[in-house]
This record gives sequence, C-alpha cells and structure tokens, in this order.
Amino acid sequence: MIGIIIAILGGLLASSSIIIAKKPNAKELIDKITPFQGWIGVILAFWGLWGLISSVLNIGNLGLYWMIALVVAIVEFVVGFLLGYGLISKYLLESNETAKEKGNALRMKLTRYQIPAGLILLVLGILSLVLFITG
Repeated sequence: MIGIIIAILGGLLASSSIIIAKKPNAKELIDKITPFQGWIGVILAFWGLWGLISSVLNIGNLGLYWMIALVVAIVEFVVGFLLGYGLISKYLLESNETAKEKGNALRMKLTRYQIPAGLILLVLGILSLVLFITG
C-alpha cells in the first residue's frame, strides 16, 4: 500500500504542471508535497528498481498483475530518477565526474518524458489502488 501511495505522489509531482493547468485548485495539494520531491523521487527510483528485480525473478507468474507490476516498476524508476536526480547526484554521483556527466545526460534525455510518465504513473497508481482494494 505504501508503494501505491508513493507512486501516486510521484505521478502527481512529475505531471504537476499539466495538472495545475487543467485544475488550478490542485496547486495547493501539489505545493504541500513539492518540498519532499527529491526524497519521494529517490524512494520511487529504488522502489522501481526493486520492482524490476522482483518482476524478473517472478517471470513465471506471467499474467495481468505481473504485467501491471512490471510497467509500474519501469515508470516508477524513470519518474523517481527524474524527481530525485538532485539528491542522487549529490550523494551518489558527486565523487565521480564521469558518472555525474552520464547521469546528467540520461536525465536530459528522459526529461521530455517526465509529464507523460508522471500521468502514466498516476493512472497506474490509481489502478493498483483499485486492484488492491478489490482484491
């Protein structure tokens, strides 16, 4: 359940500009979680990485839930990386200039996908919540 909540928050943050443009009253909610963007991103990136590993290890369970979990994990990792890049760079890439440059290059390539990935993550988070509640 925590993973679902983090996915929904990450989706909201990643797609915040388009959400605010469509629903100006959502700005209040998004402003409350924006200070935690970096940490939500880092948690989301690691959660997505763990989900990818789990999906590969459980490939024998191929089905609807497995496919949703795999897509959620991929999108969580991408959105998490984009939202948490500042903290990731500060704590993991700072000491290695080559890694820092490669990380920044990857971030630049992925930035154009941030809003669509955020919207996808938001929808998948809500779908996961519905599947979790129903059973």
